[in-house]
Amino acid sequence: MEEQIMKKRFKKLLSIGLVAAMSLSLAACTSGGESGSSKEEKKTEAGSGKIGVAMPTKDLQRWNQDGENMKKQLEEAGYEVDLQFASNDVATQVSQIENMISGGCDALVIGSIDGESLGTPLKTAEEEGIPVISYDRLIMNSSAVSYYATFDNYLVGQKQGEYIVETLDLENAAGPFNLEIFTGDPGDNNVNFFFGGAMDVLQPYIDEGKLVVQSGQVTKEEVATADWSTEKAQARMDAILASHYSDKDLDVVLCSNDSTALGVQNSLEANYTGKWPIITGQDCDKPNVKNLVEGKQSMSVFKDTRKLAEQTVKMVDAIMGGKEAETNDNESYDNGTGVIPSYLCEPTVVTKDNYEEILLDSGYYTEADIK
Repeated sequence: MEEQIMKKRFKKLLSIGLVAAMSLSLAACTSGGESGSSKEEKKTEAGSGKIGVAMPTKDLQRWNQDGENMKKQLEEAGYEVDLQFASNDVATQVSQIENMISGGCDALVIGSIDGESLGTPLKTAEEEGIPVISYDRLIMNSSAVSYYATFDNYLVGQKQGEYIVETLDLENAAGPFNLEIFTGDPGDNNVNFFFGGAMDVLQPYIDEGKLVVQSGQVTKEEVATADWSTEKAQARMDAILASHYSDKDLDVVLCSNDSTALGVQNSLEANYTGKWPIITGQDCDKPNVKNLVEGKQSMSVFKDTRKLAEQTVKMVDAIMGGKEAETNDNESYDNGTGVIPSYLCEPTVVTKDNYEEILLDSGYYTEADIK
């Protein structure tokens, strides 16, 4: 019950004008995508048409899988697909989306690089009646967004925090334990949820003194990692170890995802001789699963991109068929223009003890993938 209350309080902080916003958002979700007099109704039908899929980068394994899963399932449903990756460059993604619009795409699925940098092409999409599904990362300050498909990202952070509490037995152990924190790119709206979910769990123990952040870096801005970069996470960990852990053990590192966790692990291997810390992560990338099996990473939150792609395809089908898409959260995700109707898939904690069941038995990976 306390977790539910905590979660609701956090999400309310991110929602503005809930009642009025919901009516605006629901109006934007109709089949014609009509949200103003300037938008023309676009005639479409389920299982037919061209869908633009814009992913942020190929540099991270998970986005490759997201894009390919989406393309495969959309094509199986009968759609032509224009799949583009933007190499984490905002200007490239803007150009790709503009080309999708001019190239006749009937709907857009966008995993944005920076949730606030797509205003111009999305205004065009809205004017032309092209519906937009925000994928994984919420696009901010645009009324063009019809739906949001993602995982419960607050729950991701919460699960990471709870894992730390349980593994260190913070309810009973005297402590103190040394903690450092790494989250992701400041332009990624999901960071608010990852960080918020984890810190809602961990902050009481920091306040109590059972968890001590020796670097003093605890705000979202201080613990951010631009581009979710492994190299930048490694460089920051190098500096923290040199300044604060020459004569201390580091007990736990909260990493919001696997690319930052990999940077932390690389730094520890090169610069640290103390007791190996608990390290969290997210995405179950192949190198991190290998490290998990070897004991270098303690857990990763698994987000089965096949399920998210499947749900997104259902959204596309509904929109193209002139129907409202299935959602399960119509109050938590306000993008600055209103609350966006959302479907949240549930993440799963993966450890050395259950990775075979969750990752191998499900067919997500083969044994060879993680050798």
